[in-house]
Amino acid sequence: MSIIEKAVERLEQLQRASGNANVAPREEPQGEPLTAVPAPASEDVSPVVVKPAVETQPVEKPVAAPKAMLASNPDRFVEIDLDRLNSVGIVTPNAARSLIGDEYRIIKRPLLRNVQGKGASAVKNANLIMVTSSLPGEGKSFSSINLAISMAMELDHTVLLIDADVSRPSVLNILGLPPRKGLMDVLTSNNIELGDVLLKTNIEKLSLLPAGTPHPRATELLASDAMNHLLGELADRYSDRIIIFDSPPLIVTTESRVLATHMGQVVMVVESNKTTQAAVKQALSTIDACPVRLMLLNKSQQSGAGSYGYGYGYGYGYGYGHAPRDKA
Repeated sequence: MSIIEKAVERLEQLQRASGNANVAPREEPQGEPLTAVPAPASEDVSPVVVKPAVETQPVEKPVAAPKAMLASNPDRFVEIDLDRLNSVGIVTPNAARSLIGDEYRIIKRPLLRNVQGKGASAVKNANLIMVTSSLPGEGKSFSSINLAISMAMELDHTVLLIDADVSRPSVLNILGLPPRKGLMDVLTSNNIELGDVLLKTNIEKLSLLPAGTPHPRATELLASDAMNHLLGELADRYSDRIIIFDSPPLIVTTESRVLATHMGQVVMVVESNKTTQAAVKQALSTIDACPVRLMLLNKSQQSGAGSYGYGYGYGYGYGYGHAPRDKA
């Protein structure tokens, strides 16, 4: 019932109450709008105010806040200079299609198939991927970053990149970011949780866990029960996320061998024309426990089947379960 109809009904009730029983109820003409009827002067009736129609203004949708504002802790958001990364040969989501991008699409595909359970057989903890090498300087950190960003560009996956080479961390430096608290701080402090040191980035779906504060017993910490607990938490808490570990070389350290026992997949970077077959075989023998071991040929200058020439002097071949020839 509208405001006007209520007013009319009220007037009729007041007239009947005053003894004017001969007043017939007001008939409403069909098809015509009701009009307001003024109250008799003798009656104390509050006036009925009919507000004029007001044109409704469209409501603007709120402008999305920057990611730094969306983060619960703005200190955990970092801005990566994507143009700078692209200039040094790293995959970036804002760059035009490139050869390096196409190469990493090929490299990541078998890894993603295992994560999605579409491989030849089911792989436990397939979302935990360790990138390592036989010896230092073969390009494992460069490969870890490229692989992480390429996977983060997938529509259905988020990625966490962990700098687990705690003795010689380089991920933040390559990304052009200053040192931050990270993995070592979680392992050494009871007051720092994993979520306190994870960094959000301006690359959608990519987060970072830095190596953290240098520690003289970093090797022992990576082999400790605290690290085993953290790896279990990562596997369970982030089961829907791909977690990539940039780990130390296999031959010169022992912590990467411990990490490998928790991994579902290992990618071993092999430097072309430098790493010997003996070194590759020795490194592979230290990670026998890992169900999936793949190799990535780095710094290759030649083009051809299984090898991809690259304008910055890098190239990538991909092998599965076998070592390259001597002096690969």
